[in-house]
Amino acid sequence: MQTDKRTLLLPPCKINIGLNVVARRADGYHDLETVFYPVPLRDNLEFKISDDDTAPYTLSTGGVPVAGDASDNLVVKVYMSLKKEFDLPPLDIYLYKHIPMGAGLGGGSSDAAMMMTGLNETFELGMSETEMEQRMASFGADCAFFVKCRSAYATGIGDRLQPISLSLKGKHIVLVKPDVFVSTKEAYAQVVPKPADYPLIDAIAQPVTEWRRLVVNDFEASVFPNHPELAAIKQTLYDMGAQYAAMSGSGSTIFGLFDRPVPEAAEVFDKHFVFVKQFVK
Repeated sequence: MQTDKRTLLLPPCKINIGLNVVARRADGYHDLETVFYPVPLRDNLEFKISDDDTAPYTLSTGGVPVAGDASDNLVVKVYMSLKKEFDLPPLDIYLYKHIPMGAGLGGGSSDAAMMMTGLNETFELGMSETEMEQRMASFGADCAFFVKCRSAYATGIGDRLQPISLSLKGKHIVLVKPDVFVSTKEAYAQVVPKPADYPLIDAIAQPVTEWRRLVVNDFEASVFPNHPELAAIKQTLYDMGAQYAAMSGSGSTIFGLFDRPVPEAAEVFDKHFVFVKQFVK
């Protein structure tokens, strides 16, 4: 068991490929179908046993500003939940954010899931991946995905995961995040739940070049009229030659998938956060 060194974790983010709001549930939530796909834009998360045992933890953050009290951070919530059960030692936790907040990329959920997997391995807690997925589902609908962090078809509120063989290896992704915040309430405001015209699980089995006419994010119809700059970013990605472009989740990141390097993206979207990378697996 490692006790004297830092544990370094690199939580990735995700995109939603398609998002269909298929029904309203009796509990007020909505049943969805979407595909989660991991993207190698990563935060830095570290922890080590603290030399000071007067407090259960310290949390230091950097990079993209993290709002709220430390006790509200999902990384801390995961640690505290496991500390009660496994009597974990006090920790010094360091979180450096590269993934934008409120972007539809799941950065906070990923940090939380990586914290659980990191604690499980470092302190030999003996939890299986299935058990960790079950535990993480209570922290947020997309948290469980980041335990394995492999492409998955998600249903329910996004918490029921079915592994799929989708691979974007060799494709180039561009993420564009403007300084726009989209609340969940706003995203759902104009959405009318209904079964998808074309089942998403069948649509993503088609070539990426076919996704433009088959794969839809229902939230775009609700969000774009209030934030036309998001629609403009999506159109610009298509004008640049994207094979597919869409909003991720409820926004406000827009992503494009290309079959070529896209070095011009940083200049084209120079007023926004931009991430460009080729998928290697």
